[in-house]
Amino acid sequence: MCIFAEKLRTMLQTKVIHVHLIGKRKDLYFGSIAAIYTVLTAEEVGAGYDYMRRAGLSGGGTVVTKKAIIKQSTLITSPRGGSHGSDD
Repeated sequence: MCIFAEKLRTMLQTKVIHVHLIGKRKDLYFGSIAAIYTVLTAEEVGAGYDYMRRAGLSGGGTVVTKKAIIKQSTLITSPRGGSHGSDD
């Protein structure tokens, strides 16, 4: 196994949903689909909650509406007490 893959396996991974509002040129980041709708309306996103749940965001999918680009990806963080930038 390569060093990069080995380090990636030991890091913590958290789901992140990135919403880019096209007309406003604004980027927002959420921890769940439900969290999107606590800040934005379905009209602002261009799709409702139920549609987004079925849209296939998992696995790095992207949903494009007339008003937003929504992507789900993974935020990779270092475990607590772990290495701080060591290349070893």
